[in-house]
Amino acid sequence: MRRPPASSTFASSFGPGPLTPAIKALVVANVAAFLVALVVPPVTLLFGMRPADVVGRLYLWQPVTYMFLHGGIFHILFNMLALWMFGVELERMWGSRYFTRFYFVSGGGAALTTLALAFTPLPFADQLYYSLTIGASGAVYGVLLAYALYFPHRPIYLYFVFPVPAKYFVMIIGAISLLSSMGGPGGGIAHTTHLGGLLAAYLYLKGGRRTGAIAEIKYRYLKWRINRMRRRFDVYSGGRTDDINRRVH
Repeated sequence: MRRPPASSTFASSFGPGPLTPAIKALVVANVAAFLVALVVPPVTLLFGMRPADVVGRLYLWQPVTYMFLHGGIFHILFNMLALWMFGVELERMWGSRYFTRFYFVSGGGAALTTLALAFTPLPFADQLYYSLTIGASGAVYGVLLAYALYFPHRPIYLYFVFPVPAKYFVMIIGAISLLSSMGGPGGGIAHTTHLGGLLAAYLYLKGGRRTGAIAEIKYRYLKWRINRMRRRFDVYSGGRTDDINRRVH
């Protein structure tokens, strides 16, 4: 007679769970591009976004490809970690197709914002025109904004120490990017791109998009159906209050 397999009585979880299909594909693509750029450095100059190249040399692919390149291990690590932590729940709610479209709209909008600002009379426009922008941060900032809109009271740990409601967390990082961008793209961080990602995501979600409205309606309807079925079949987490054995029915 076989003994049943041993099962652990202790289980712990971190984050939102396993990678969803679209986020898994994005993570794989980002890691692959990062490794290729390490081996062949000129790839970064060709596929990173530089307004002077986009306009002057017609490198029209750069506003998309720049999202898959990163400047270092911590750059890609934190971007992919944020994408997983805040994007998984959104993809489950929206579906992979809508989430993927939203991701590229945010990242593409961030790129267009950077390009547009490079042609303004602002003091840092010339520097921005010749600067190289890489990283998924613009798209990830859009994901953060969407998370804050759908789950405004979820705590996010600022600097991994201070718990801040998601809506205030996004306001803080938005304000930091805004103040930093006023002094130009300093410190190697494309603050204008971050702001562009936030703006593009907000306009896409709040601009009357039918697909966004339908996704929201489906989510609310599904939630209502689940709650109704629970009441109908007398399902209570932890058991009914009048049940001595406190079973889950």
